[in-house]
Amino acid sequence: MKILFLGDVVGKPGRLAVRSVLPRLITEEGLAFVVANCENVAGGVGVDARTAAELYEAGVDVLTSGNHVWRHREIAEYIEQQPSLLRPANFPPGVPGRGWVLRETAAGHRVAVVNLIGRVFMDSVDCPFQCAERLIAEVTKHTPIVVVDMHGEATSEKSAMGWMLAGRVTAVLGSHTHVQTADERILPGGTAYLTDAGMCGPIDSIIGVRREQVIARFLTHMPTKFDVAGGPAIVQGAIVEIDPGSGRAVRIRRVQERSER
Repeated sequence: MKILFLGDVVGKPGRLAVRSVLPRLITEEGLAFVVANCENVAGGVGVDARTAAELYEAGVDVLTSGNHVWRHREIAEYIEQQPSLLRPANFPPGVPGRGWVLRETAAGHRVAVVNLIGRVFMDSVDCPFQCAERLIAEVTKHTPIVVVDMHGEATSEKSAMGWMLAGRVTAVLGSHTHVQTADERILPGGTAYLTDAGMCGPIDSIIGVRREQVIARFLTHMPTKFDVAGGPAIVQGAIVEIDPGSGRAVRIRRVQERSER
């Protein structure tokens, strides 16, 4: 059984690239389940109902998010109605939405997706490690197949989460930095790990943004409007091959697919 995890989808170029590449990947790879991080899908920051629907229509089963999830006001109501759109589970109690979901594949295998967010170089939220300890104990009562999106800035924090959950979940896959790392591996106990899946967005950009705007910000330290870059896009992520009976990962492979759309 194969699951695809896609890195942060950035703006219209990212959406078009996913729509172009994903149906072919599903067919060629025999993918049973697809997860994508959507926190930058609407105009480069945040997510709304229309852009979330585009990703579902392209073949994504569950959408995870992160610190930008609330950027568009409508999402607070929409996320309550859409269980397959997650916000980090360690956000404060009482916020809209949910931090994990249980879904079933066409073959009848139940897959749990858990969304966490880090605290290092990020806004202060509840501890992702304590939250993970509580959640995993509950989630694994329902299925052995558990995929964790660890949305964070610091590689050390993501690595720590991977090692803490090694042998307890199917995969710990990082998001947020938009730069794909090359450290994919199977941790002891059969947990697939990758520090950051990368992004689905414009190639000739700085993490999805027009290059000249980012460079101007670094040169001047003045407030600068950031726009999503144009041009060809890339779809990045990881395919995890799983033993569905045990929920253990047996193989992980990074994905980099170029799209001209």
